[in-house]
Amino acid sequence: MRTALLPGSFDPPTAGHLDVVERARHLFDRVVVVVLHNPEKPSSGFLGVPERVEALRASVASGEAAGPGSVEVHAASGLLVDVAREHGADVVLKGIRGEGDWSYEQPMAVMNRQLSGIETVMLPCAPELAHISSTLVRQIAQGGGAVTELVPGPVEAAVRRALSAS
Repeated sequence: MRTALLPGSFDPPTAGHLDVVERARHLFDRVVVVVLHNPEKPSSGFLGVPERVEALRASVASGEAAGPGSVEVHAASGLLVDVAREHGADVVLKGIRGEGDWSYEQPMAVMNRQLSGIETVMLPCAPELAHISSTLVRQIAQGGGAVTELVPGPVEAAVRRALSAS
């Protein structure tokens, strides 16, 4: 059984994230999506970690990321290599939107391999989704714009709840 660990901050999860999950289901027997805190991003986050985990679980369960492999969604903290080991991951899977993502992810992939021997697989996102980022989704939502085309339904509901609570 081949297991891929798909880490990210997912704040909020986007249609691009779900595209990577859907495609990963066809490549791996088990995909473990982990919501991690990124110390280079705002500490509080737009959506809390529990909301992100629940929105991802609901999006996967609703068929918005359908496929043959199993998908689990968890919150995690600590070093990525330790999280990968904890979940029995064979590889770390990273969705790549463009050259900037590659430049950011490639040194981390090399370091993770050096620390633990785990390989990183870079999966380019679908071209029609490459412009979508969590940052842009947050900015559009906070500015009162519609994000329906940018996020799965359960995520849109979580975004609306977050905005009405603020």
